[in-house]
Amino acid sequence: MIRAGGFRQGHELQIAIVAARKCAPINPREREEQVTENTQDLQALKEAAEAAAKEAERLEAAAKEAAGRAAQAQAALKEALAKSAAKEPAPEKKAPPKPPVSGDPVTIQMLNLAQGKNQPTIYDRAAKMKPCNIGTEGICCKNCSQGPCRLPISKGIKDGTEADTRTGLCGATPETIVARNLARMISGGAAAHSEHALDVVEAFLDMACGQSADYAIKDEKKLRRVAAILGVPESDSRGIMELAKDTAEAAMAQWGQQHGELAYLKLAPKGNFDRWTRLGLKPRGINREAVEIMHRTHMGVDQDFKNLLFQGARCALSDGWSSSMMATDFQDIIFGPPLPRSADLNLGALSADKVNVVLHGQYPLMAEKIIEAAELPELIEYAKNKGADGFKVTGICCTGNEIQGRHGLAGIGDYLQQELAVVTGAVEAVVIDAQCAMEGLSDICDCYHTKLITTMNKARLASGKNTVNLMVNELDMKETAKDILKLAADNFPRRGQFDIPEVVEKMTVGHSVESLGAAMKANGSGPLSPLARLLSEGRIKGVVGLIGCNNARQIPGESRNDNHVDLAKELIKQDILVLTTGCAAMACGRAGLLCPEAAKEAGEGLAKFCLDTGLPPVIHLGSCVDNSRLMGVLAELSRSGDFGDDLSALPAAVAAPGWTTEQIVSVGFYFAVSGIKVMLGFPLPIGGSPIITKYLSDDFAQIYGGSFDYEPNPLAAAQKLVTFVRSKQGRMTG
Repeated sequence: MIRAGGFRQGHELQIAIVAARKCAPINPREREEQVTENTQDLQALKEAAEAAAKEAERLEAAAKEAAGRAAQAQAALKEALAKSAAKEPAPEKKAPPKPPVSGDPVTIQMLNLAQGKNQPTIYDRAAKMKPCNIGTEGICCKNCSQGPCRLPISKGIKDGTEADTRTGLCGATPETIVARNLARMISGGAAAHSEHALDVVEAFLDMACGQSADYAIKDEKKLRRVAAILGVPESDSRGIMELAKDTAEAAMAQWGQQHGELAYLKLAPKGNFDRWTRLGLKPRGINREAVEIMHRTHMGVDQDFKNLLFQGARCALSDGWSSSMMATDFQDIIFGPPLPRSADLNLGALSADKVNVVLHGQYPLMAEKIIEAAELPELIEYAKNKGADGFKVTGICCTGNEIQGRHGLAGIGDYLQQELAVVTGAVEAVVIDAQCAMEGLSDICDCYHTKLITTMNKARLASGKNTVNLMVNELDMKETAKDILKLAADNFPRRGQFDIPEVVEKMTVGHSVESLGAAMKANGSGPLSPLARLLSEGRIKGVVGLIGCNNARQIPGESRNDNHVDLAKELIKQDILVLTTGCAAMACGRAGLLCPEAAKEAGEGLAKFCLDTGLPPVIHLGSCVDNSRLMGVLAELSRSGDFGDDLSALPAAVAAPGWTTEQIVSVGFYFAVSGIKVMLGFPLPIGGSPIITKYLSDDFAQIYGGSFDYEPNPLAAAQKLVTFVRSKQGRMTG
């Protein structure tokens, strides 16, 4: 019998049977049998159809019943939720409070103003864009087209429970990749200081050869000292300009020489010089060491991480003990040395009724000419014809440090404040030379009337409708400076509503080895012998150089101070003298630590030193390139005290809690290779290789006398530094 489910098939079969039988002769008996069979089949089909209909009716009734029960359950749930909500309302969701991005109230004020106008700054970009985890660990290699090869590190590799079998396509190990990347950072940072120094020496040579009247010799004593370092003989028969020309040419030769050793290395303490000689580490030429790094880090060349970092150390020495020192010395010769003086600090130093010209970058070459031109009567009259009461020239970043120390002009901000200066609406022109000028500065200038003017052919900007890239005649900087001031004055009538903060701090700036010696009243036994004696006796526990940038990813701690400030305050409280440069100096200046009155926050021994000398407990030594002055202070202390004529014996260290640029990587290496411990607030990009991390912290100290450490918490970093310098003192007194 055919089942109900096969009704259609059965019907089709019946039709086929009937059709087949029409084509064949059938006798009466067969016909009768066929009729009977067909009748039975039809009856079966009818019964199956009736059964299927009854089953469908049953299923439909069951579905209706289930739907009813579901509706009742849903109604009961709604009623229960309504009763629950009436008894206890759900707590309102609140966004977690945002941590402060700065401890400086002026920064917060201007940042709020920019955000209220929907004008993004570096702080907004930092909140939106997270750093790359692979890049942070230095474990991405893109030195050939087979990559980039990324070798992320697992937790097991970090804690030593898993074998490290990671390699790139070419087989490069994590150590090779991390060392390559780090060496290239050193080369980039050293090249920045090298180019700075080279441009200054070239300007000096143009002056000495009579091709440029822009500059003059303002420190003849230092010229003669530099000539002696470079091996230029003096003679009574030669004039000062001939000596200047020979000195400049001898300096220029330091870049191109391929053999021997750099002349400034002889200024290092004997213990350090002997160590470098023993290791074969002394740089041969400034350019050679940077170029050799680029070759060694090419795919398939140097694949020994220790050898790569050795070359990085040699390149860094060419920066710290040559390029940076020559930049500082030649700037002193042609601009005059900085002198201790008081200077204003922060955005409140901008003028409401003058043309505000902000100098930004690292090189003081154009800055000096603009400062001179701003005092010319004809240009002051030009500004008055535009409705202004003359010019107000201020500085940001390291150019700000330079003009503070040499002219007592205001430094209005650090790296993170460059955009916020424009947000005041009161800046007619930002004039940049090279280094540390964000491209995002062009976007914020376009929101205002501010002109963004570049003055170096090697450092131009493609962005911004308000950007002006000047073609500068380097042999006639005076005329370009005048043009810049006229352009700024022309912009003054376009100034709209502005908001200059009321806060202005004071800071003492412009110190050097010479000025510190004068303040200490040394009696012929070395300019810093009084400080060396206090260190030997333990009345001052140590010296720490506080250097480097500030960083948009660094959030202030519970004190709401910038990390530089917390670190400096804790150190001086523990009788440790702080010497500072660059943006770190700006941060400490805003906190009032660069004034003699800050001695009240120092420990007993350091406070007495400040009272006796008139020096602040945190001493300003200039811009980032002037870390050479910091090295000079440490070298002089090493020679003046009981420290074995070796920097590694000093109770001294360097801290860079907010370092940002490759320059500070090079600076950190030249201090570490000179025997000084370096404390970082951000790690070097080496976390992808535990072996290199250990090498730079442990093995480096054994090889070079100095090492790297990392501690993001400024108070914890201060405690580490206190422990370290006291351990050095214990060795002296023991």
